[in-house]
Amino acid sequence: MRIMVVCAVALLAAPISAIENTEANRLEQAERYLTATPPSEMVNDMAVNMSKNMPPEKAKDFVAVMTKGVDLRVLRKSMLDAMVKHFTADELKALADFYGSPVGKSAMQKFGPYMQDVMPKIQQEVMKAFADFMELTKAK
Repeated sequence: MRIMVVCAVALLAAPISAIENTEANRLEQAERYLTATPPSEMVNDMAVNMSKNMPPEKAKDFVAVMTKGVDLRVLRKSMLDAMVKHFTADELKALADFYGSPVGKSAMQKFGPYMQDVMPKIQQEVMKAFADFMELTKAK
């Protein structure tokens, strides 16, 4: 009985479907991730969110220029290279699985408005901490 419990625990603790962490596998999973979250959507969402701080008559032109001005091939290549460098194949698989799922897509759509709500407070706190640092360095 004890052996069965130890075996069950060992099986549960081991990765169920670990992918060999080769560069080819990392690249394959990074490609899956970028299919689930295309750089073009990221750039468009960023431009739309940035344009919300502009007069409406300028916002449309801003989005158009920003989305056309970004070389998506260069951005995609840079993203692929960085993902393959910094993440394991399993991590990239998990990201692709999550962001490719309906709940992941829903979460991503909410991330821009979330950041819009939080960013002013983050900036305020960072500026306050920077002012504290400046005061501290003046005293020395």
